[in-house]
Amino acid sequence: MDWIEAAKQIFKLAKPKHFTNYNHCEECAEHDQTLIQADVDTISLEELGNPGWDPICFCHDQGKKYYMPALIRLSLETVHHEGYFEQFLFHLESNGEQNSLYRSCSAAQRRFIAAFVEHMIEHYPHEIELNLCADRVLRVYEIWSGDR
Repeated sequence: MDWIEAAKQIFKLAKPKHFTNYNHCEECAEHDQTLIQADVDTISLEELGNPGWDPICFCHDQGKKYYMPALIRLSLETVHHEGYFEQFLFHLESNGEQNSLYRSCSAAQRRFIAAFVEHMIEHYPHEIELNLCADRVLRVYEIWSGDR
């Protein structure tokens, strides 16, 4: 399966005008500008690769869904080196049972994310273990494959 193209189809959304509560503070405004200046095809690890300064952490659910194809792409592109997948799992895990991103997704979008996580578990177990995220990937799979 071409996961990136499939993600573009299932998460085909118009680009939001804003991604964060940009009036809240300078940090929110800066993250909003970062996300506004890119799109699903151009955003890269340069903008998203630092877990300590990650615009997606400040992004509302519609913005996260808009960027979902890019997060899938970065997870696949970096699976053998930088390892963005662990950071992606952090966003998918969110508040566990109270996961607003999960709740904002359609059933088809939820199934797609669960299938992608399952694909990563099946095809990249060594990389997942190296990045010390085996427990997290199982929690995320449980969240996204569940029916709440």
